[in-house]
Order: sequence, then C-alpha cells, then structure tokens
Amino acid sequence: MSGRSEDPARLLAELAAVQEIGKVLTSTLEVQEVLRRIMGQVSELLCPRRWSMLLTEEDGSLSFEVAVGEGSDRLQGTRIGPGEGIAGWVASKGEPVLLDDARADERWSDRFDEATGFATERVLAVPMVARERILGVIELVGGPSDDPFTENDLRLLSSLADYAAIGLMNARNYDRVQALTIRDDHTGLFNARFLFRTLRLEVERARRYLHPVSLIFLDLDRFKEVNDTHGHLSGSALLKEVGQVIEEASRATDTVCRYGGDEFAVVLPETGRDGARNSAERILSAMREHVFLKERGMAVHLSASFGCATFPDDAKSSEGLLSAADHAMYAAKEAGRDRICRASRALLSEEPGETDAEDASGRSRAERA
Repeated sequence: MSGRSEDPARLLAELAAVQEIGKVLTSTLEVQEVLRRIMGQVSELLCPRRWSMLLTEEDGSLSFEVAVGEGSDRLQGTRIGPGEGIAGWVASKGEPVLLDDARADERWSDRFDEATGFATERVLAVPMVARERILGVIELVGGPSDDPFTENDLRLLSSLADYAAIGLMNARNYDRVQALTIRDDHTGLFNARFLFRTLRLEVERARRYLHPVSLIFLDLDRFKEVNDTHGHLSGSALLKEVGQVIEEASRATDTVCRYGGDEFAVVLPETGRDGARNSAERILSAMREHVFLKERGMAVHLSASFGCATFPDDAKSSEGLLSAADHAMYAAKEAGRDRICRASRALLSEEPGETDAEDASGRSRAERA
C-alpha cells in the first residue's frame, strides 16, 4: 500500500468514509454478506496488497476466514493457536499492534511466511471487538518494498474493525435466532415448521420445472416399549441417535426433519417414486443394522414403518403430499411394521406384490383425529 499523509482534511474525509462503511456493514444480517463487504471495504479504504481476516473459534484459536495476496490460498482454513504469533497475541489481549520490523518482535512466528513464501516485514493488526467479546483479527502485512503502515492506517483499520465486529455479531445472533425457530431442540434436526415451508417451496419448484419431489415419512415401531423398559432419558437419547442415523443414510440434498414425537420426515428434491423407495430402503437398512444406546451400555435394536409419496404422482399439493406419505406410513404399520409402503400402490418391502395404502390403513391421521 502507498504511504498516507496526516493531512487533516484527508483524515476527516477518510473518517466520514468509515462512518458510511459502518452503515453498510451493519445493514445486513447475512454472515457471508458481512464478510464480503468487509473484504471490499478493507481493499477500497486501505488498499493493502496482502491482508487477512481471522475469526475466533470456540477454543480460543483463530482461523483464516479471508486471506488476500500472493500465496494466501495456502492459509485458507489454517488455524492459529491461542496466543500464537502476532495475530494470536492481538486476539488474546484485545489490543492492536503496529510493527515496522515484525521479525524482530518476540511475538513473531515464521510458520505463516513459510506457508506462503512471503517475507513479512511490517504488520498492522487490530482486534474485532463487540460487547467486550473478541470476534477475530484483521491483519495487514507488508514486505521490505512496501511503505510503512502509519498511525492513520491504525485508526482507520480500528474503526473499520469495530463496525465489522458489530456487523458480524448482529448477523450471528440473527442466525442463532433463525436456527431456534427451524431446529428441533432435542435432535438438532429441522422441525415441523421448517418441513412445511420446505415442502411447499419444493412442490412449487417441482411444478414450475416439471420435476418430481418425494417425501418419506417414518414412525418408530414400539418406541413406547423403549421408554417403559429403559426410561425416558434413554428414550430421548435414542431419538437423537435415530436422527443421526437418518441423516447419515440420506443424501446431502435431502432435508431431514423431526416431525414430532417419534416421527421423522425426509424431503427428497427432484426424486421420483423409485428414487424415494431406494432412499427409504437405505434408511431402513441403516436402522436395522445399527445398535442403539451402546454409549449407555445397552444394545437396543429398533425398526420403523415408512411411507413414501411423490409429487405429482400421488398428490397435487404439499399438504396432499404429506397426507399421502402419512397414509402410506400407517399402511406399513398395519401391515406388520418394519417395512415400506408407497402411496396409492404401496409396495411392501418385505412381501411380494403391491398393496393399496388406503385399503391397508383405512383412514389417514387427519381422519383419525
């Protein structure tokens, strides 16, 4: 970066620019958007050739979230231990650092220059602090041919870091609140509210692009016996473990939800009847093979009844799709449990031939209520 004068008029203009940047950084509640805007404003305001933004992890370490400059791609994802190097010291003390000869400083660490192949000489690093919490560090580095960083640069970067910290904290808090409204407290899976919303959006998208979308609905078999035999705490632990097994057996594009009680649902975008059947079989097989509650010194084997339905084959709306999958699940229950039924044609996984879900189950959940 080029040297900067301490001209008062320029200083006032730069501070006014920082205030405008503050409005920009605190106007969005998306974490990635905040990070993108920080990158743009650091580059525009200070014009560094090499710089990085490191975020604080739960264990007190730092990780490179943003790294700009030659060789910086080798730093992406790298962690700095608590107190390690100049950035680690800044994060641990919450104080800025301005150095013209960084290598002579006792806090210096060679590890990052070795990774990038760059010879650092100058360092300007400031903490990002919000509500007395250090969220990370913004660090500018310069080589022997770069102009020194100035006290003016320090003031500007510190002001920018303050706004960046507020923006990050607001975005993270928003993410946490959002997570509470769409996540099941116990299993960590998405909840029924998120299921309804996702199903509605996927059906709308499927209708627009003429793609299928499927839903798997499953209910644990004789779960009450687990509670009665092993206690409700073990039953709660088992539900969480079931959620993990379902997620591991599902595709990355699928959405796994806890519907309520011992019922779970999986939304399968762009998946037809056969694909849904294959996914259900994969989950059913994983549950049959899994031994639950081993960490509690038990060996519980568990089965489930599955219902599969597909839009537009089995339903014309998201509500109809949920009802059809629910109907098929009850068909599997009444046909003997531990099996899969498909809506309408309801193919049973354990028995030859096909069975109509409505004939097998009689009435849907809504009709039973």
